[in-house]
Amino acid sequence: MSNAAATATRTWDTAAELCHVTKYFDQKRPVSLFKREVQRIHALDDVSFTLQKGEFAAYAGPNGAGKSTTFKLLSGMLRPQAGEVRLFGMDPARSRIEVMRRTGVLFGNRSELWWDHPVRASFDWKKEVWDIPDDVYQRAVGELRDLLDLDDIWHTFARELSLGQRMRANLALTLLHEPELVLLDEPTLGLDVLAKRQMIDFLKRINREKQVTLLVTSHDMDDLTEMADRLLLINKGRLAFDGSYDQLVRTTGDSRIIRLLMRGDAPAIEGASFIGTQDGRHVYRYDAAALTPQQLFAAIARIHGVEDVELGREAIEQVIARLYEEWRR
Repeated sequence: MSNAAATATRTWDTAAELCHVTKYFDQKRPVSLFKREVQRIHALDDVSFTLQKGEFAAYAGPNGAGKSTTFKLLSGMLRPQAGEVRLFGMDPARSRIEVMRRTGVLFGNRSELWWDHPVRASFDWKKEVWDIPDDVYQRAVGELRDLLDLDDIWHTFARELSLGQRMRANLALTLLHEPELVLLDEPTLGLDVLAKRQMIDFLKRINREKQVTLLVTSHDMDDLTEMADRLLLINKGRLAFDGSYDQLVRTTGDSRIIRLLMRGDAPAIEGASFIGTQDGRHVYRYDAAALTPQQLFAAIARIHGVEDVELGREAIEQVIARLYEEWRR
């Protein structure tokens, strides 16, 4: 658990909290023609973490690790078999209306937009159903239309929107009642580079300027490390890491990449591991904490026929992928 979470004792500073939460599902599977076996699947196994108000945290893990189950517990859609889930000091399953008035939830593969109506109609509908005051509605709609560039699609039918336009409209709808905590499950899913850039910039802005607490999942680790100050990694229902990106690097090693352009087979480089050859360049991985620049350059200088050298930090995607692979083994 991070230092912020470990020292949190005042509930009015806490947006969300899981305390020793266990959630499992019993699945029946056939073992013969006439016999069924019950298999217990632990989606979450003794998971604890605390989100302080104003935090921007990323929640990542392999498919089936427990991310969506966590979001459903936080939004009151599920209840745990053990442990406690608290949002603003309340049980989201028992106090769902009060909790959801202060919370926004967006699943990247779902939409609140009315498919055969203009975008505007979905916002008008939510205002009435959620009983949002006129002044709050007008202020929020004005800001969201401007910040998320919705004017051009405001009168467009939802079925005619591109994926990026639909995601922006759904995010605006999620934020319409001005929630203090926002849970975003894959908000950049399927977006092109420009739409993804707009989404990330907007989320960072509302966190910085409005102190909205954000918990975001994504399979794009570069997006998560750019957006969030805190990274929570979950694997097989257990919290495997909770800290900053820098702390993760110190845990996994400061992994760097070398690319050598040269003729012939890949030579050995002392202290580095050969990965493969890509686009005519031999690629190696090494730990910068264990191999100094002087040692690296000396090793490369002893190799004959090197035409060009590229050095860089290994992509966080690859670091996490190797970490997931180690967990699987």
